[in-house]
Amino acid sequence: MTGHGPVRWGVNLPLPAGELIAHRATVEALPDLGYSDVWTGEGGGVDAFTPLAAAAAWQPRLRLGTGVVPVFTRGPGILAQTAAGLAELTTGDVLLGVGASVPAHTTALNGGAHERPLARVRDTVRFLKRALAGHPVGDDYDTLSAPGFHLGFVPERQPKVLVGALRPRMLGVAYDHGDGAVLNLLTAEDVPRVIAAGGGPRPGKETVVKLFVCPTRDASHARRAGRNFLGWILNQKPYHSFHEWLGRGDQLKESYERHTLGDRAGAAAALPDELVDALWLHGDPAAVRERIRAYLRPGVTTVLLYVANTPELHRSPDSLTGLLAELHG
Repeated sequence: MTGHGPVRWGVNLPLPAGELIAHRATVEALPDLGYSDVWTGEGGGVDAFTPLAAAAAWQPRLRLGTGVVPVFTRGPGILAQTAAGLAELTTGDVLLGVGASVPAHTTALNGGAHERPLARVRDTVRFLKRALAGHPVGDDYDTLSAPGFHLGFVPERQPKVLVGALRPRMLGVAYDHGDGAVLNLLTAEDVPRVIAAGGGPRPGKETVVKLFVCPTRDASHARRAGRNFLGWILNQKPYHSFHEWLGRGDQLKESYERHTLGDRAGAAAALPDELVDALWLHGDPAAVRERIRAYLRPGVTTVLLYVANTPELHRSPDSLTGLLAELHG
């Protein structure tokens, strides 16, 4: 419980279970395990919406969320249409999380320009809120123009529009223009500060906290996997600036310098163990469960688990459902 009622639990798809078709039994079981949501992100790997459409067909009681879809790689009209289509498939809510992402995803992977991210996210959120409510979208935007768009119907369960946000200005967009925020790559102690920077906790607004969990007793495996991910993402400009704002500039200094020189392996190796351990939650399932519960701070409405592969899951893929049950407790 937080000050705003029971916290929902979600899992990020794909899970470490092989191909998407292999997810069906786990997704069907999620409500009985205590999970109300399935979420996706969009960078490398599969797209954000195909797994959610499959999940809705397998288990229509689940809420469907994107955490997040970049605003530079999909037009606002397509985003509105896709969210409305998902809302037709589920009896749960659709939470369309959008964000600026990082230039590497926008430019290197998709060939687009990453310009004026704050303004583009704000404009996309305003467009989506109007479109999904059935209103004319108009042309009162600084960074996009689609005045002829009209959704043509209003979903019975209107999707919420969330924003992937890190620092105060984007948090303001999330809570002032959208229906809430998706927070990412922060410690439990960071959560109150970040929510407060957006003027919260705010009644009626969503705050989703995405956590990276690696439930294994093999600390060397967990830290190796965590470094491979964190050594890249923490040195992308938005996340580097976020952690500087949080006061971790000195912890990241050597890693950032090596990353700037093109030494990705060195950037990963230079991350202090304590920072890896703080952002990449590992240990036996009971210990990870307690780490997760530390994030249940006032204003948090959902904890979203990105479950990393582990030696235990590699040896016994069928143990995933039991693991998810243990993590929820």
